Amino acid sequence: MALHTLNVALADDDEDDRLLFKDAIDELKIHTKLSLFINGKELMDYLTLPNIILPEVIFLDLNMPVKNGMQCLKEIKENDKLKAISVAIYSTSSSEVDIEETFICGANVYINKPNKFSDLKAAIDKVLQLNWQYHTSTLNRDNFLLRI
Repeated sequence: MALHTLNVALADDDEDDRLLFKDAIDELKIHTKLSLFINGKELMDYLTLPNIILPEVIFLDLNMPVKNGMQCLKEIKENDKLKAISVAIYSTSSSEVDIEETFICGANVYINKPNKFSDLKAAIDKVLQLNWQYHTSTLNRDNFLLRI
């Protein structure tokens, strides 16, 4: 029996954060194909290409040059082809305003970037193993912010 490959995308302008994310996802027991993007424009250009396999989950940094994560989130949720993709905000910001705005705009979960590699792995693992259909049907402010 072939394993299902989970298509995951990460948009983050910080090269070290992208490398740590890739290392963490490589250590998980979940079969994934990771696509990395250095800013929101690069991500959105990719997502709107014809005939691509869309990611099931996008990890989206908020603070990026060219096009920030909030702009990407709004574009994703307003696009009929993309709006079903689960979006995990992945940011250093712990601002209540950012958390509230991303929740209102349709993000599925908000993760503060962990300082420890083991916490990063745990956060990614938890997000990738969520039953998104169940999770999004019961989404509320209390389960939106993922705490590791």
